Amino acid sequence: MGIYISWLVHGQSSLDLVVEPQPDQDVHPLAEVPALISVIIPARNERRNIRRCLEALFDQTYPNYELIVVDDRSSDETPVILAELEKDAAHLNIVHGSQLPPGWAGKPHALVQGVAVAQGEWLCFMDADTFAQPDLLWSAYHLAQEQDADMFSILTDQELGSFWEKSILPLVFLGLSFGFPARRVNDPTKPDAISNGQFILIKRSVYEQVGGHAAVKDRVDEDKAIAILIKRAGYRLLLADGRKVACTRMYTSLPEMWEGWTKNIYLGLLDRLWLLLFGALLGLLVSFLLPFWLLGGLLWLTSGGGVVAAIVTGEASLLWVYLLWKRLQACRAFGIPGGYALTFPLGAFIFTAMMFASAFNVISGRGVIWKGRRYH
Repeated sequence: MGIYISWLVHGQSSLDLVVEPQPDQDVHPLAEVPALISVIIPARNERRNIRRCLEALFDQTYPNYELIVVDDRSSDETPVILAELEKDAAHLNIVHGSQLPPGWAGKPHALVQGVAVAQGEWLCFMDADTFAQPDLLWSAYHLAQEQDADMFSILTDQELGSFWEKSILPLVFLGLSFGFPARRVNDPTKPDAISNGQFILIKRSVYEQVGGHAAVKDRVDEDKAIAILIKRAGYRLLLADGRKVACTRMYTSLPEMWEGWTKNIYLGLLDRLWLLLFGALLGLLVSFLLPFWLLGGLLWLTSGGGVVAAIVTGEASLLWVYLLWKRLQACRAFGIPGGYALTFPLGAFIFTAMMFASAFNVISGRGVIWKGRRYH
């Protein structure tokens, strides 16, 4: 049963659509002058990422795009860096964000302000911690056109630096792929809907038809919320593997991960609490029961437990081998040392603690904190 559950959880991560790098615009069977894409980036206290993010976007091979950065009232060096970059980039437009109105979450408000000055037929929403390859816009636009998508989002490659990133984030992404399988998201007959706010490409006409970010103004999980609106309205939503054309460095420490994921987990799973409960139960089993199952079986076997003890120990060992094999595959996919496969009980424990903390913060009314703002 344990191997079956593990197989079931790991078996939902397939991404059939892959964004392939296409750097030469001449190979695209598109119009001579492709649609104007407005790339809109919200930036609140992004001094660590904003320069790298924008400099990567300056070098795009796509010939018809504009860059809009909304400085969401940053209190760090972000405005200074933006002012420096603006001097050397004619197609960079800096919007200085206004005070956050009551009832709004910060990111939807920033994006609405960016859309207000955008001129493009397509809107591209990117996070400041996402770094593009030169052919990102061409490749994503090409596949979106080829697949007749109205809203197109990608899962980016993840840069994992610290011990905690490498131990926890692969399990977080495993949980997301199980909860929102890409095949179901991409199936217009299924209700499943999600997108990745790190990169979203959407037709402006479709965006306006569903009410844009104003329709999800109070949501900190605005990427999922707007994906639901798009799919419910009958438009074509697609999620693709974009690891070849973009990467992201989400968090660099355990406190950052704790703040970021406790912000998203409960609110993002509010419409499917069964998944939250299943994930929490599975996390507890993996982090506590599985190690004690193997250890207890070995102690029982060495103390003369006989055939029954051998069976119990064998079952536990078989499950451990299977899980380690799957975790080794994940390590290769994320480009991290194979030794991190052994950290999955620790990673599962912390991920489970994040789930409980996220649920407690929302249910108790304490709310969640993100970028210095508290949301209830």
